Amino acid sequence: MEFLHHLMATGRSTITDVLPIAGIIFGFQLLVLREKVPHLKQVLVGFVYVLIGLTLFLVGLEEALFPLGKLMAQQLTDPAFIRSTVHATSAVLQWDDYKWIYLFAAAIGFSTTIAEPSLIAVALKAQQVSGGAITVWGLRIAVAIGVAIGIALGTFRIVTGTPLHFYIITGYIIVMLQTTFAPRMIIALAYDSGGVTTSTVTVPLVAALGLGLASTIPGRSPLLDGFGLIAFASLFPIISVMGYAQIGEWRARRSMAQQQHRDQQNSD
Repeated sequence: MEFLHHLMATGRSTITDVLPIAGIIFGFQLLVLREKVPHLKQVLVGFVYVLIGLTLFLVGLEEALFPLGKLMAQQLTDPAFIRSTVHATSAVLQWDDYKWIYLFAAAIGFSTTIAEPSLIAVALKAQQVSGGAITVWGLRIAVAIGVAIGIALGTFRIVTGTPLHFYIITGYIIVMLQTTFAPRMIIALAYDSGGVTTSTVTVPLVAALGLGLASTIPGRSPLLDGFGLIAFASLFPIISVMGYAQIGEWRARRSMAQQQHRDQQNSD
């Protein structure tokens, strides 16, 4: 019964969240454009599917994924567990004693990004408008690699206690340099890819990891050091997506140069 009450409460909350969106869409269609909604029956059925899907998705996250991620973050950041894995002899743990934390951060960043619904939606649209030049899985994996590297580096920052702005400033300098040389068609998509990663699946788990890590490391403040991982999750996908495009462009130029070289040899 408790689960059913939770399901119904989540359903009501989802309806409350979706109704303004539906009101804006139908309001502009009927009052501004003054045209009937095409395929009204299909649109209404689609909204019902959205409400059901979002409700089940949110309940599944709250009942399974969030508690599991929080528990693993607490266990992996427990000093007793870390000492048992590294056999530390000194009273103070060093940054390289937290290797399991870095690995877990990278793994959770990669997996949650792959499962992020907003990224899937952007990747599908990118494939459509690019005529297949940008593939769904290529973009998703490029973004996921960026998030994995970013969150792993963010946990390293928490462990070492180094200032957050050093990493962010350096990262955006790299982004500005890449923007100068990256293919133009990928720049806007890369910037959007950094935003869509910080959504329903990624944010709660990443925040739990950062707060858990800052709470267990001596000298760290959950308020000052526990936050900031989400900034890494937004920044590094921009770098990885533009890098993905730059590598693809370099490979295409190399292949073309090799083909021209072979054609010239054949003609000689």
